[in-house]
Amino acid sequence: MKKQSNLQRLLGYAGRHRYLTFASWVLSAVSALLALVPYWYIWQIIREVLEVAPDFGRAQGLVHNGWMAVLFAVIAVLVYIAGLMCSHLGAFRIATNLRLAALEHIVRLPLGAAEAFGSGRLRKIVNESSAATETYLAHQLPDRAGAIATPCGLLVLLFVFDWKLGLLSLVPVLLGFLIMMTMTGSRMQQKMKEYQNALDDMSNEAVEYVRGIPVVKTFGQTIFSFRKFKGSIDRYQEWVIAYTKELRAPMMFYTAAINGVFVFLTAGAILLTSGGVSPEFLLNLLFYIIITPVISVTLTRIMFQSENAMIVDDALQRIDSVLNLKPLEETEHPRHPENGTVELSHIRFSYDGEKDVLKDISLTIPTGQKVAFVGPSGGGKTTLANVISRFFDPQSGSVRIGGVDVKDISKEELMNTVSFVFQNSRLIKASILENVRMGRPDASREEVLAALENAQCADILEKLPDGVDTVVGAKGVYLSGGEQQRIAIARVMLKDAPVLILDEATAFADPDNEVRVQAAFSRLSRGKTVIMIAHRLTTVADVDRIYVIKDGAIEESGTSRELLERGGLFSKMWNDYQTSVQWKVAKEGERA
Repeated sequence: MKKQSNLQRLLGYAGRHRYLTFASWVLSAVSALLALVPYWYIWQIIREVLEVAPDFGRAQGLVHNGWMAVLFAVIAVLVYIAGLMCSHLGAFRIATNLRLAALEHIVRLPLGAAEAFGSGRLRKIVNESSAATETYLAHQLPDRAGAIATPCGLLVLLFVFDWKLGLLSLVPVLLGFLIMMTMTGSRMQQKMKEYQNALDDMSNEAVEYVRGIPVVKTFGQTIFSFRKFKGSIDRYQEWVIAYTKELRAPMMFYTAAINGVFVFLTAGAILLTSGGVSPEFLLNLLFYIIITPVISVTLTRIMFQSENAMIVDDALQRIDSVLNLKPLEETEHPRHPENGTVELSHIRFSYDGEKDVLKDISLTIPTGQKVAFVGPSGGGKTTLANVISRFFDPQSGSVRIGGVDVKDISKEELMNTVSFVFQNSRLIKASILENVRMGRPDASREEVLAALENAQCADILEKLPDGVDTVVGAKGVYLSGGEQQRIAIARVMLKDAPVLILDEATAFADPDNEVRVQAAFSRLSRGKTVIMIAHRLTTVADVDRIYVIKDGAIEESGTSRELLERGGLFSKMWNDYQTSVQWKVAKEGERA
């Protein structure tokens, strides 16, 4: 199957607006040809002036020719504006549909895949790559049609009056094209890709840096703590400086060539008038001197159009990098889970297809049971929870909820079956009512207020100016980490899913908030299957079963008492944790 060109792909998103895009090209070409007509009237004015000199009172057509030049210039501008209106309507529709296609695909992706891609890079691709196509379609393509029409009209004008001067005028055009070829082509396209990669890296690292500012302030770190962000800036700086120096010489020669048409005309005029200057030759020379700047403008347009074509090609490749991500497979015959039992059978998972993060994990969590995943950092606890909630699909093995494979549960029902509370739950810039209602969009105001009450949020609503209708993030209204966590818990309570996953959900809470959060959790987890991921081992001491995860495998499992008596990894972690919580800062003069 023949591969579609970038333009064909873009027009595929235009729908009925593609005809506006075609119309913009025609109007732009007509405008370019109309813009050359005033030069004909200028030639008429110069000819008449030379004929009647020095008795200029005999000139009869100056005013008429002058007004006709103005009229055609105005008509050319109006036609060009009409072309731009058509091109912008088409470009806006295409960019909108392109963004919608990307966002609809992102929604269908596994949440883990989107997170791994990087929020900063994903935002830049969706927004800026589609914006690059908008500029290309709205301005560059109509200008290309004009840039093609202008040389055609110029060739007619250049050879109608004096073919010798016309040929001399084309010499710098040829030189300009030859120099331009050294600055374009496949090598330039690779450079453009490197440039966009450098921008993507900076954008992604900038987002991560901003998110990490609280850590910098808390622990008194400097900007050099974020070496990756600083490194991305340094790499971008080095690349841009080196690339600018590389193009400096050819750009100087190109500029000199396209603006040096007067040198060729002057030299040619001297040679061609060795036997004397005729009024007709002088007329044509003056005309060529006036019209040849259009050549340099046209060449510059063509050069930048080739650059923008490469930018669009790179933008579409980046959008494809998102569209090519494999979405979650949707079953055509969805089944409904019977209860909240979670079963994992021989789960193996790898992020890169090489190193296994989860290795042959099998376990069963009965309905209503509360379990905990603990273990050293990087052992695979969060990854295991992500596989259960189908943020990722495992390479082998199966995950079943309520006796049904999660792949056979519709995406909407799976999201209503499993709820999660992360350690850094985020709220959108909307009212608290709307934030909580995200858990169940059809919930009434009374149901939202009941969920907030059960989530221990009464004190939060009391201090806010508009209570539950207060917009978070507006007019200086901000909530602490623990308060945001309680609002997130209210959202999960309203959703009332049978399976609940808590991933370090009290990590950012202060002591007062932690007490309230734990009380909210106690109410939230009644009658539900609960999976907790925690480093504070005291928070999981009373769960029904603890799974100790190390290096992607279950090291041991049992109740906290059984594991302590066994004297294995959990026992060692418990002793280390108890030692750490007993540490204190000694006063001056005291012995530690």
